[in-house]
Amino acid sequence: MSATLEAELNRAVTGFDRLYGLEFVSCGVSEEEVSACVRIDERHRQPMGLVHGGLYATVAESIATVATVLSVAGDGNIAVGLSNNTSFLRPITQGTVHASGRRRHAGRTTWVWDVEMSDDEGRLCALTRVTMAVRPRPA
Repeated sequence: MSATLEAELNRAVTGFDRLYGLEFVSCGVSEEEVSACVRIDERHRQPMGLVHGGLYATVAESIATVATVLSVAGDGNIAVGLSNNTSFLRPITQGTVHASGRRRHAGRTTWVWDVEMSDDEGRLCALTRVTMAVRPRPA
């Protein structure tokens, strides 16, 4: 991803994504991969001190949405989440959640992404499959 696109995406992060601290690392190099990270603090932990499972699902859907939109917007389309399934494999309690998404299917009306989330040691901590609905941009 060019430094310019990365900077533009990170400046454009709004709403809930800004609240929890989403930061894009790369996107759009091949239109098939995207990566981002979230630096963990007290906002992200559930009562047992583990990163809340909702954070993983949120990060996965957010990066899959942005990557899909970057590819389909030129055709007058938008992308919205249709399905999100996350499996939790190993807890993270501190440091950074590193998310890496790979496009598995790019159809006319649906795209499918697999997103792996790891800790600072590179250990796989969560897997998410996200299905995106691609629809015409509303008038």
